[in-house]
Amino acid sequence: MIRRLILLRHGQTEYNATDRMQGQLDTDLSELGRSQAKSAAAELATREPIRIVSSDLRRALDTAEALGEAAGVSVSTDQRLRETHLGQWQGLTHTEVDDIAPGARPTWRADATIAPPGGESRIDVARRSVPLVRELLAGVTEWGLDGSERPLVLVAHGGLIAALSAALLDLPVDRWPVLGGLANTSWVQLGAHGPGENPSWRLDVWNASARVASDVL
Repeated sequence: MIRRLILLRHGQTEYNATDRMQGQLDTDLSELGRSQAKSAAAELATREPIRIVSSDLRRALDTAEALGEAAGVSVSTDQRLRETHLGQWQGLTHTEVDDIAPGARPTWRADATIAPPGGESRIDVARRSVPLVRELLAGVTEWGLDGSERPLVLVAHGGLIAALSAALLDLPVDRWPVLGGLANTSWVQLGAHGPGENPSWRLDVWNASARVASDVL
């Protein structure tokens, strides 16, 4: 029994385009981001997702609804899929953060236990999002039934997708940074091998159908 899980990053926002840190600020897709969402939706709809669950932040939800419309699947939301809260860094450009706290941003990227001032670490993000996946494993009885390859899709954010993937794959925390950035509307596919709420997870694909962009969290 293999259950396929696709984690789709939202389309571009103006914050992405200007290297501004969003975190849990509720920003809109740019015109390019809406085009990206439609292109990703057209591709992923061919996979016939059995369920789509999205972060409730607009940039993710609008991306999810494009997929839902293309696939004929309703979209539900869950706050546990929100992006990493970046505390005092939210709304600042990368350069502004570097001016305020030289060296802090590279250190944060390299260590999943570190949080921005007033924000969350990647460990915190995984702690709130892994239970959602376990609930879906237990509750979506048709997922993977009879060898079906139809995926369940979560639409979220780059930081959350990296943290959730690392936790599901049971990577040592000091190795979490090996999972690189995701371009807008690229996706990750994981496979849950075995029954129940605690299967063995394997990485099928990372950053699919997109190149790594400069706007990753």
